[in-house]
Amino acid sequence: MHRVGAWFQPRKLHHSASTQSLDALVEAQNLEAAMRAVTLIMNDDVEGAERGLAQGNSSYHKLGMGVIVFLRATLGFEQDVIKEASERLAEAESTATLDLYKAQRSERYNAGGLYAPGSEFALCNALAQITSAVVAVLNESLTDAIRAFYKLRKAYITLNGLVEEEDRAMKARGFGSHSASKHPSSESLKSSGVSSTASKALPGSFDTNSRSTRSRAHPLSRSRTTENMFQGKPQNQKTDDDDDEFYDADDAHNENPTKTYTGHLDTGLPKVNSKLNNMSLSEGEGGQDTDSNHSEDLPPAIKVSRIDLRRFSHDPDSHIFTNPIDVFVHSGVNLCFGLLLLLISAIPPAFSKLLYIIGFRGDRERGIKMLWQASKFHNINGALAGLALLGWYNGLVGFCDIVPDANPEDPDDVEGYPAARLEALLAEMRSRYPDSLMWRIEEARMASAHRDLDSAIRLLSHTGKSSLQQVEALNMFEKSLTALYCHRYQLCSDSFIACVELNSWSRALYYYIAGSAHLAMYRDFRSVGKRDEAAKQAIIAEKYFKLAPTHTGKKKIMARQLPFDVFVARKVTKWTARAEAWNCDFVDAIGVSPSEEMVFFWNGYKRMTAAQLEHSLRNLAWSEDPEQNSNWKREELDEHAILAVLRASIYRHLRKHDEAKALLQKEVLCHDKILFKGQNRDDWTAPTAHYEMGVNLWMQRSQYLREYGAGMTDPSTDRATLAQHSSTDLAPGQARNAKELLDIDIQKDARLVSECREYIEKASKWERYDLDARVGLKITTAGDALRKWEAKHGPLKK
Repeated sequence: MHRVGAWFQPRKLHHSASTQSLDALVEAQNLEAAMRAVTLIMNDDVEGAERGLAQGNSSYHKLGMGVIVFLRATLGFEQDVIKEASERLAEAESTATLDLYKAQRSERYNAGGLYAPGSEFALCNALAQITSAVVAVLNESLTDAIRAFYKLRKAYITLNGLVEEEDRAMKARGFGSHSASKHPSSESLKSSGVSSTASKALPGSFDTNSRSTRSRAHPLSRSRTTENMFQGKPQNQKTDDDDDEFYDADDAHNENPTKTYTGHLDTGLPKVNSKLNNMSLSEGEGGQDTDSNHSEDLPPAIKVSRIDLRRFSHDPDSHIFTNPIDVFVHSGVNLCFGLLLLLISAIPPAFSKLLYIIGFRGDRERGIKMLWQASKFHNINGALAGLALLGWYNGLVGFCDIVPDANPEDPDDVEGYPAARLEALLAEMRSRYPDSLMWRIEEARMASAHRDLDSAIRLLSHTGKSSLQQVEALNMFEKSLTALYCHRYQLCSDSFIACVELNSWSRALYYYIAGSAHLAMYRDFRSVGKRDEAAKQAIIAEKYFKLAPTHTGKKKIMARQLPFDVFVARKVTKWTARAEAWNCDFVDAIGVSPSEEMVFFWNGYKRMTAAQLEHSLRNLAWSEDPEQNSNWKREELDEHAILAVLRASIYRHLRKHDEAKALLQKEVLCHDKILFKGQNRDDWTAPTAHYEMGVNLWMQRSQYLREYGAGMTDPSTDRATLAQHSSTDLAPGQARNAKELLDIDIQKDARLVSECREYIEKASKWERYDLDARVGLKITTAGDALRKWEAKHGPLKK
């Protein structure tokens, strides 16, 4: 048997610790004080938050301090802050584990009403594990990152156990539960999994009973076996800490040991490291390995609990939540579990093997609904959930093109872009935390989603400062990109140079885009005959471009260089070589507008008005103009493909889908992909062209036209808003479109979806290329949307 104390904190949980019993009243006061203090950070009062948290030494206070440093680490990506966050969160996890041990050993401790004793500390433990896992992924160590993903698995099991614990309490009191639904919340990687708990034992609990409790032990107990796998230990090997008993759940196990993990593992973690080092998009459908191919490498899979949507109707003022411990646990479980399910669902194909370390897949819909539930509560959990939702919709959803269709008849629908609901959430958060810069940034992002870039610039150009430098850096970065989208190049350059001083995460990228902005001004001045001004801009552009590679390789994530660092270094090397070969100035050896290329990679075209898109088309036309660019005739296929992909993307946003598809077919898709490969060549255009073809087909569906219209519209406009307009409310050209959009041709849509899937699958199976993880995020979201459409409407009828 394994010693469960050693699993949580080896050699540190001695019997003497249990004599220091917990006082439920004191812990409730600690929770209230810590929550009051840590919530101050959401109103930009970091000093007040730290001062309040420094007054206590409880699990809640230590977790609060960890959360503050975690926010700094994730907002700024600075290594010294990341290291501090890792240390703080490790301390918080250790303290929560010890308090969980005490609470479960005490016969008198019971601070909550809905949950078993110690549930609040189990939640603290899970939150510390999730946040420390995120921090570890930002670290430069691949080994730490792999262990971080395994830590997510442990946190998941804890949270799943808390959900089941609440289910039992709700059922006992006659309320709707999480698990009563007939529909599974998400899929496990294998058919076997963890059985539901039948007792009030908590996840990872310190069970003081004897062997008679074997069938009632919590699912988390099985994690010890998996941990041994990663440490290179045999599953049946006893450690020197095997004094206490640790029982496995009554799972359905395979009687035959797996081929990989039989006896002592010689490779252990290094083998997993090697596999992750070779991750690519080419393995399996969608870049994801099938269970049959990699089942021998899987840790025990987790069976996902089912969910009842009625649990999302419980509001903070409900009589269910009269105990502050219950409020903390309920809102915290929804925050942590929701965020975990959501983030795992967004893993791009290039990193799909990580799913096999974690042992479960995400569930986007369930995760978002849990975050909406958490956002109702007026505490740090609710604030973080609101921030996550706004970041998801204004960031990731805004970044992607193929997303599931919204349902306007369902007010709680989480698909698409629920504009009205997000605006209400933002208004609520700004009223709760009026002094915070974070919510102003989200308001600016929302303005960008409405194609109102000027308003976004105004919001981001405020004179106030944040007590968190990382928030200021994020504000400046958002301002820099927004200026790039609306072609305000001097502001763009100035803002990115300011980012260099505020944040050290990717200075190569900051200098590169600043150089791109000055190159755009050089070409603009040159096209109107202002040679002197053009010459000044050329000097500045060359300075920043050549400065950028000197800052590459200084930051790593999972032991790899940052993707944009690799991209920047290759581009500058390419242009330098061409300048020498063509015997021309450096700036004249640069091909298609790098500023427009950056707009494309950040999906800035989705945020532009028609006039701004036309401006981008003029920027691209400069390359083909023989009077302005005499070197175009020397350009190779990859540069022509860049021009075609960028131009086609603009056509798509202008809703000129046939022109976009024809251009992609003529300039990119008709060529063998091997022609785009070679030293310093841009190999990203071929897979991206396949993705763009898929997006065009998706946007040509009658259902999409009904939701967004046939011409350019605000991308946040939903079907319900469009349906409110009668033909008399629209311009003559639009009235005809509105009538055409009343009916949905499912069979036609099925053909388009089927063809769309072919292109998306080709893109997902592509071998490694520049910025494949960035494109992979879009591909992952697209695959999810296609699966949901086919599940709802069925496959194409032949």
